[in-house]
Amino acid sequence: MGRLDNKVAMITGGAMGIGEADALLFSKEGAKVVITDIDAIQGKKVVDAIRNDGSEAMFIKLNVAKEEEWDNAISETIKTYGKINILVNNAGVSLGKNIEQTTLAEWNNVMDINSKGVFLGTKNAIIAMKENGENCSIINRSSIDGQVGEPDLAAYCASKGAVTILTKAAALHCGKKGYKIRVNSVHPGYVHTSLTEKEASDSGLSDDEYFSNVGKLHPIGYIGRPMDIAYGDLYLASDESIFVTGSELTIDGGWTAQ
Repeated sequence: MGRLDNKVAMITGGAMGIGEADALLFSKEGAKVVITDIDAIQGKKVVDAIRNDGSEAMFIKLNVAKEEEWDNAISETIKTYGKINILVNNAGVSLGKNIEQTTLAEWNNVMDINSKGVFLGTKNAIIAMKENGENCSIINRSSIDGQVGEPDLAAYCASKGAVTILTKAAALHCGKKGYKIRVNSVHPGYVHTSLTEKEASDSGLSDDEYFSNVGKLHPIGYIGRPMDIAYGDLYLASDESIFVTGSELTIDGGWTAQ
């Protein structure tokens, strides 16, 4: 307890999955949590859960691909809590198609949310964080597919590869400028969330068949849970990771070790 005391954390895609796990865990560790998502109903349920547990939280509706909505989200956070110390760029979508199947419209949608959304979040967070004089952390949600390719996830792989290298460029920029801002990427393996449920649907398999098949591809023998990733995010969000920037934290059950 208390690993994030006196910190304000914004989490995109915080209404469900890994984002929800982050929100619940960060609040238990002392952070004031700002949950953003396009799903206001589910997002407010997470806020209620946090408040019922005695912690502070608020919800802001945010489409991460729209710059004006980022301006509003950052402004509302600072207006309410006075600062922002942590941003988790978690919002994302998947598309289970190979390069021949992928339409330009589908490509643009995946890149808008997974890559442009992370760019806008990282840029706006740096601008908001750089003057507060406190240790700050930006955590960008990449993927094992930002490190290795998969044939049936062409646009997704491209979008997550962009996140991986953008993170390093932003980390180097902050270091060069002397900002007290760390920027790192987190690379989950397959985790049971709505994204992987969509991939199951795209594959034509039932959830049970899909997760059983994919679980066997991880040397550890099963797929992850959202909280498995949230604990890695917590480390990067906390001052325990003060010497970590521009890094890739891989939490994948051994997938990329093969």
